[in-house]
Amino acid sequence: MNLLKLQPLTDEYLESIGFVWHTDEDNSSYVADEVVEISEEEADAFYEATNELYDMFCEAGEYVIENDLFHDLNIPFNLVEIIKESWENDVHWHLYSRFDLAGGLDGKPIKLIEFNADTPTSLFETAVIQWALLKANGLDEASQFNNLYEGLKENFKRIITLDSDIEKFDEYYEKLGWKILFSSISSSSEDINTTKLLQHIADEAGFNTDFEYMENVEFADEGIFANEQSFEFWFKLIPWEDIAIDESELALILAEIIKEKKAIIFNPAYTLMFQSKGFMKVLWDLYPNHPLLLETSFEPLEGKKQVEKRCFGREGANTKIINEDGSIDVETDGVYEGHKAIYQEYVELPTDSNGVTYQAGIFYAFEACGLGFRRGEKILNNMSKFVGHIVK
Repeated sequence: MNLLKLQPLTDEYLESIGFVWHTDEDNSSYVADEVVEISEEEADAFYEATNELYDMFCEAGEYVIENDLFHDLNIPFNLVEIIKESWENDVHWHLYSRFDLAGGLDGKPIKLIEFNADTPTSLFETAVIQWALLKANGLDEASQFNNLYEGLKENFKRIITLDSDIEKFDEYYEKLGWKILFSSISSSSEDINTTKLLQHIADEAGFNTDFEYMENVEFADEGIFANEQSFEFWFKLIPWEDIAIDESELALILAEIIKEKKAIIFNPAYTLMFQSKGFMKVLWDLYPNHPLLLETSFEPLEGKKQVEKRCFGREGANTKIINEDGSIDVETDGVYEGHKAIYQEYVELPTDSNGVTYQAGIFYAFEACGLGFRRGEKILNNMSKFVGHIVK
């Protein structure tokens, strides 16, 4: 693995563009002052693999619904009908997501680790920060596998056209005039500014938008309301499983809103299927020994080094790396112990000369469109660093 050392962006600059989570709790910089050098061939391989994986997820999603496998995926029962409703109607467009992949560098095969399909983080970092880092260092900012910003803008337009052809957006939108409300919780600056970045992109796409904190949005069978307006579209940076578990009454109202076609929600409820790590067991059943997949089971794997993790765990919490003899290599605690466990074949992540691991994250918005890396320990957590890249 080759790393290119760069002059870091200043905190003042980062804060001027709304990126305020630049420093971790230990006072170290969250954004690395170096980037991973990749080849055009490696970038193309990431692109092709991610597109193929998304097609596989869609095929498997149909299989889950037809065979009523929601319990297997640890899906809360109060979201099953809303998932089916959103899946069956094309207006529920999947706006964006992020695949986490092992390999892809130095000739190592690409393997799917998991799919952050509902509320993926590192959007700001991937779309803006790593681009700005190259530009500030006098490098060609276009020398990246990174069309995420434009990809999102075009995908917002597809909300209206429901087609790969976005040329008719202006004509359709002029007739409809639909508005998008963007919401996050008020206690997280990262969530607020990531949501506002998405709002800005939607504005550039040509939408009429507004922002309101989650706690100030009103929900009723008649629709979604904020700032004395009703909204046809609602983007929420709040995980669907949190709504189901912590806001069960809201889950019922949203189900009615979608059923009666009073509003459309992004990301759609069906992305919760993809978000569940249990979905990778379904993929393995449907595509056994596929070169992009790791063997995954709801029971411990026999005689293999493996990772135990929770269907809806986040930031590496409640994860164990288990050796072939059953001993624990490393484990983390967390708040997700109550969720169902899966067991996934272990794969080594790429490492640099210091033995630090790197995991590729590929954003998907209609197609694969943006690469970034997370760097950290064997189990990546919320102290992991963001590392950009350059195509050499």
